[in-house]
Amino acid sequence: MYYSLRGKLIFSDETSFAIECGGVGYLCFSTANTLKRLPKNGEEAFVFTYLNVREDAMDLFGFHDKKELECFKQLISVSGVGPKAALAILSRLSPEALAASVAVGDVKSITQAQGVGPKLAQRVVLELKNKLKIDLEEAVGILKEEDLAASNDAGALSEATAALVSLGYTRGEAQNALKGADKSLSTEELIKVGLKKLMS
Repeated sequence: MYYSLRGKLIFSDETSFAIECGGVGYLCFSTANTLKRLPKNGEEAFVFTYLNVREDAMDLFGFHDKKELECFKQLISVSGVGPKAALAILSRLSPEALAASVAVGDVKSITQAQGVGPKLAQRVVLELKNKLKIDLEEAVGILKEEDLAASNDAGALSEATAALVSLGYTRGEAQNALKGADKSLSTEELIKVGLKKLMS
């Protein structure tokens, strides 16, 4: 019903924001990632939206780009994942980081989201394995482009360490998981090696 909103931002807090369009204020619930990207109150904002209809309410959700919107829709298609859990996951992980986690079966990074336990995270991985249209190599490539691989050291090992950190592990955990790894491996291969150790 609602595809997008463009108008003046009139309100925002830690979980939602409101955009005024044609004199009507639309309250949207959203992710931490989208809320960080909003302009200042009074400035023009544009978001993609999703209307969730229930028996007792109609809730509008807003996202800064189509990728996050589509990821939200995929998440709520998973049995047991409601809008609140989907927002929590996308507040903790970008769509690329979530896709990378799903691609390698990394349940732990998904459980970093508030209110998401291991069983629900396993269900997300299982049901989205063949639905998220992004593979590990592509996801890692995008993570690099987003500068999530923030390190002064060059090479695949530092990139793999930073990618693991972006998936929710501490830098110490990532470094220990990659300790002794073959430095001739590619970034993607090193990530797989690290995740295998972290999940064992």
